[in-house]
Amino acid sequence: MSTARARFVRITPRKLRVVAALIRGRTLEQALHILQNTPKHGSLVLWKLLKSAQAGAAQKSPNVQPASLRISALTIDGGPSLKRWLPRAHGRATPILKRSAHAKVELEEVK
Repeated sequence: MSTARARFVRITPRKLRVVAALIRGRTLEQALHILQNTPKHGSLVLWKLLKSAQAGAAQKSPNVQPASLRISALTIDGGPSLKRWLPRAHGRATPILKRSAHAKVELEEVK
């Protein structure tokens, strides 16, 4: 019914998938409540994403209730990585990958 995407989010996909597993398949109200009480950086990212999808669902059908919306699909994919270098001993350098993620959520109305 309604989809929302968050692209190029500066958090590793692995960390974001941990939070996504908590809310996958739940109703919108349950998911928002779980995310508000989860002390991880990924919970804020997914909370904003769900609010965006909720606003999109309200645009499509104004009489839809948040209690009747359910997360039908939530995917976390890897985005591009920033390549940085860390100086080490004897003139060497160690590569550092600063990863990013793409998140996509789909909401459906449960009757």
